[in-house]
Amino acid sequence: QPPTRRAMKWRAASRAASAAALKFQASRGSAGKIRAVKKPRPPDDPDSSKAAYSRALRWLTARELSEGQVRSRLADQGYTDTAINPAVERLLQDRTIDDRRAATAVARTEARVRRHGPHRVMGKLLAMRIDRDLAKDIVKDLFGEEDEEALLEKTLDIRLRGTPERLKDPRERRKILAYLVRQGFSASTASTAIRNKSKRSK
Repeated sequence: QPPTRRAMKWRAASRAASAAALKFQASRGSAGKIRAVKKPRPPDDPDSSKAAYSRALRWLTARELSEGQVRSRLADQGYTDTAINPAVERLLQDRTIDDRRAATAVARTEARVRRHGPHRVMGKLLAMRIDRDLAKDIVKDLFGEEDEEALLEKTLDIRLRGTPERLKDPRERRKILAYLVRQGFSASTASTAIRNKSKRSK
């Protein structure tokens, strides 16, 4: 007996629900947090530079973004180059977008708040789509030789938690060195800091 229209409709709905459930499960975070898959609503007029400008302005009111980030976000929202190019040009002209300002703010937060070293900060700036030469200048200005050494010393002290005798254990030294490298410090600089700290704690 052929299935009724109602049964066919129910089966189709069931398949759609199963597919949605699988997609929803796939979006679960690694820590068990659930993230709903939400596709951005396409703009009414993808070629409207005025709409693209307004959308970008709302983002930039909340936080600093680079030119590359704004372009990428607008494209993800469904705007065409016809809309994006004049909108971004206008934002650049009125300095709402300023890559040096945005990159400097992020670099300072990474270094002073999160205690990340120059390599990690450089990676963060490149991920923001900051020009490589500009990123290098900002990292160089932020991390003078003395500033980097002071930050590394502070990061090491915090990691040791007031127990420098941990450095007497070779396994602990390797762990701490690996941690400092992950934080963005070079292996040679971190090794020197660990050796100096170990000598002073004897």
